[in-house]
Order: sequence, then structure tokens, then C-alpha cells
Amino acid sequence: MSGSRLHNPRFPRSSQYHPDWVVGSSSGGANGLWLAEWLAESLDLAPGMRVLDLGCGRAMTSIFPHREFGPQAWATDLWFDPAENLQRIRDAGVADHVFPLRADARSLPFAAGFFDAIVSVDSYYYFGTDDMFLPEIVRLVKPGGVIAIAQAGLMREFDGEIPAAIAPWWAQDQPWCFHSADWWRWHWARTGIVDVEVADAMPDGWQHWLAWQREVAPDNAVEINALEADAGDHLGYIRVVARRRADAVLHEPIVSIPADYRPFPLLRHEK
Repeated sequence: MSGSRLHNPRFPRSSQYHPDWVVGSSSGGANGLWLAEWLAESLDLAPGMRVLDLGCGRAMTSIFPHREFGPQAWATDLWFDPAENLQRIRDAGVADHVFPLRADARSLPFAAGFFDAIVSVDSYYYFGTDDMFLPEIVRLVKPGGVIAIAQAGLMREFDGEIPAAIAPWWAQDQPWCFHSADWWRWHWARTGIVDVEVADAMPDGWQHWLAWQREVAPDNAVEINALEADAGDHLGYIRVVARRRADAVLHEPIVSIPADYRPFPLLRHEK
């Protein structure tokens, strides 16, 4: 095994982790540690904080922030087995600080205002494009708390035909949930419940995306060819960080409607 495997000077904290552990703990098309480290550069994570890692996959992005910055993390995912994540967490020596559970992002079992921060690494686009999602999820972070995402996305929005360079990959994966940092800024800011502090793209993000694909999926020719042909024109990594406004009015969600059935005539002529 080469000593330079997955060593990237842009991500010095991530580069300390064993490449076999990183690959074995990955759960998607991005290097979660690289994105988590980039995202953390815009956050003030510290011991004593409670962080919700939403869509954590195999909990790598929950283990990393605790080891590097000290907050407790709730490793939450719908698709991945929390028992497996617990073993990974124990093996990393952080079982007293990182807590795995299976939960749907649209039905989370947490009290309002419980978290200091909500982070989502290469996951938020699966549910966050819903116009109603941000007001629901922001309830879980305290006033003044942070919601932050880092993920694959677009460098700019496009209308009409899919750009030729990425058309074969787009036709295969259909990532219509991908958007630009500016789109996410607009999507969040229009709610009036958060102040967007950061909305940007990673410099040369497409090259890091490409390097990861070559490492973990070298036979994925369609995606690799699209990244090479596009050369960062449309595809890359984006980051958005917002803070819940202290004056934001958030309404409790309706989770049930009391049933009080009374029989009535079905038609007007019936008595």
C-alpha cells in the first residue's frame, strides 16, 4: 500500500486517517472526511456541543468531528445499520460520545432545540430540496444554532438541455436534486428563519471528486469521463452554512388530528 494513498495536502486532518478505514467506512460517491473537514472550517465545533449528523452513512462523518473537535454526535441514518455503526464507533474509541440510530430525516425523534448544530455531508440533497423540510429540521437546533451542509452539486444552475459533457452520466444517475450553492442560499434564505453565512464552492472540487472516484470506483467510467470532460464547469462540491434566527417563529408540526367520528346523512335527501 502506497504511503501517499488518499493523502491530500488540502485536507491535513483527513489525511491522518488510515486509507483502508476511510474506504471501508465510506457510503457514497464522495470522500466524507474531505467534505466534513471542509465544512468544519466554517463551523465553531467544540467539546460540550451536541451535533446531529443527518444522513451519516457509516458514521465516519460523526466519528471525525468528535475526534478532531470534541462535540458529541448523533449518527443518524435511515439506510445503514446502526448496529454496524456502533461497532465502528466502538472500534474508534468514541462510544461515549457518538450515538448511532436509525431514523428518517422527515420523522426524527429529538426534542426541539436539542442540538447546537446540524450537519449533513453529501446527504442533504436527498430530502432538503423539499420546500417544507428546512422549517421542520431547524426546529431541532437551538436559536442561534447552525445548520450546515457539504455535498456534490452544481457550479451554476442550467435550464433546458443537459450540458453535453455531463449528459451521459446525468442520464444514468438522474441527479436532479443537485443544485448550486447560490440555489441553496436562495432556498434557505427565502424562509426568513435562517441567516445564510456561507454558500460557496470548493476550489478544484471536481478534481477531489475525480481523485476519490479513481480510488474507490476505477471502473466507473461514465462518471469519471463526465468529470474529466466537464473539468469543473458544472460539477463540483458545494457548502452552505446558516444560523437559526433568534426571532424566527417556528410552528409545531401537525403529527395527528384527533378523530371524533359522528355519523351524518350521506346525501341531502337522506334523513
